[in-house]
Amino acid sequence: MFDFLDQYPYLLPVIIFFGRIIDVTLGTLRIIFVSKGEKYKAPIIGFFEVFIWIVIISQILSRANDLLSYISYAAGYATGNYVGIIIESRIAFGVLVCRIYTNKEPSSLVRMIKNRGYGVTVMEGMGSIMKAWVVEAVVERKALKEIDQYITNFDKNTFYTAEDVRIRQKGIFPEPTSFFNRWRPGK
Repeated sequence: MFDFLDQYPYLLPVIIFFGRIIDVTLGTLRIIFVSKGEKYKAPIIGFFEVFIWIVIISQILSRANDLLSYISYAAGYATGNYVGIIIESRIAFGVLVCRIYTNKEPSSLVRMIKNRGYGVTVMEGMGSIMKAWVVEAVVERKALKEIDQYITNFDKNTFYTAEDVRIRQKGIFPEPTSFFNRWRPGK
């Protein structure tokens, strides 16, 4: 398969490096899909991840006998982790529950989130010092920056948390805007 490496052995560390980047990036994405319950996407990604790993490791075992190839393997692994994290943050796959705690009456914030297409639940209570409101919304991860901007515009001192949601059922969510968003609207 890689017979040309007998003539051009200096290409082996390059192939190892880039193969490991692809392999580890796919592994990072596979783990994310497994944790989100994506039982069809994770095995497909896993197939390609392991296939690439087997090809790379076979080349290392049959040809690599220098330190540069071993360093390329380790550097590809480290770079693949970094690239996988960047890609995952860009696709922002998943759903979050966003809990917003405020001492300010939240009707304008609720209106902003509702206008974005999300359902909102508001609870009134007593904080440690004064009256407080808890505003909850289940939002797509890719919308978190926009929701963060709404919160900052509402009150820059507002405290909020965002936690991953594995399964959502029913509720109020914006209409999907592309084919890829329709794969799994929720269980």
